[in-house]
Amino acid sequence: MLESLTLTNFKAFAYQELRLAPFTLLTGLNSSGKSSVLQSLALLRQSYESGDLAPVGGGEAGLLLNEELVQLGIGQDVRHESYDETGPHITLGVRGDGASIQWSALYEREADHLKLLSDKGGDGDGRDHASLLPTLFGPGFQYLKADRVSPQVSYPRSHHAVSTRGFLGAHGEHTVNYLRAHQDDPVEASALLVPDAASATLLGQTEAWMQKLCPGVSLEAAGIDGTDTVRLSYRFGSGVSQSNRYRPTNVGFGLTYVLPIVVACLSAKPGTLILLENPEAHLHPQGQTWMAYLASAAAASGAQIVMETHSDHVLNGLRLRVKQELLSADATAVHYFRRKDQTSEVVSPVIGPDGRLSEWPEGFFDEWENSLDQLLD
Repeated sequence: MLESLTLTNFKAFAYQELRLAPFTLLTGLNSSGKSSVLQSLALLRQSYESGDLAPVGGGEAGLLLNEELVQLGIGQDVRHESYDETGPHITLGVRGDGASIQWSALYEREADHLKLLSDKGGDGDGRDHASLLPTLFGPGFQYLKADRVSPQVSYPRSHHAVSTRGFLGAHGEHTVNYLRAHQDDPVEASALLVPDAASATLLGQTEAWMQKLCPGVSLEAAGIDGTDTVRLSYRFGSGVSQSNRYRPTNVGFGLTYVLPIVVACLSAKPGTLILLENPEAHLHPQGQTWMAYLASAAAASGAQIVMETHSDHVLNGLRLRVKQELLSADATAVHYFRRKDQTSEVVSPVIGPDGRLSEWPEGFFDEWENSLDQLLD
């Protein structure tokens, strides 16, 4: 498991160290640095997958700013505003899995591949990063962005993505094909199982969790003959009252938008890392709470969740799971981000065993109370 992340001169942060837990919740005002945290981890992952962290054959080690997971631009887009060339370099540090590694990159204004410097603690020393930090660099990694794939008539069919890599796509674009290929796989973690589901398979449990959002919904993921695409369809009801099948474009946006989140959590293995941006998007409040329940169950089953959210229902769902003793308070970390001058600062309230927070900073999910005060005035 990853235990901490340290960012120096990276985007919104002059310097920031964050504690990471099995379930880490990032919240705060817009443009305050939440996404930068997820992007830093995704940047390391994509630089590792491309071979740039420890290149072979005499290549130059570096951070690859633009690839499948993140597209961050060029050097001037990722350096902090107060960066001083005489001071610390752009540095990403990760501690966990019994290792502590930092990668320091030389700032080049127009470069989209930032050269890594030789650091004590090891960035370009040729070690196997996957063996040192398997949570970040090992199999099962998922990163689902806020701009997930929208309802479509068909979706891509990639054997390499879903069978070789086990990857849903940064936008969830391979989710339907993954579900088609792995629908009969068992969901083994008891914390993730919905007891009254039709089956303990990935498809059966996906339907069961989706029914928490939309009662009575069922799914079918199937290949389209003669094409390299797959289709998704929905039904509602059961027995003689069961509806015809509907394509995603004729069903509420929220169902298809949340499907990658559900599949990612249900298919996660112990020791894998899942990065989630705004999983509550397009969901009603009850669905947002169930998203927190699902992510909490995945964390309790051994996966590591880092989630960015703007939803107090997600926060409260996490707090309830702690109070219900379905997730240890020690397995949670909450970080509230806000801008201060040229940088971001972080306040980290602690969830106690009773689900209560140790503090409630100004601006931290207090808009309802502010509005209520005005209504009662």
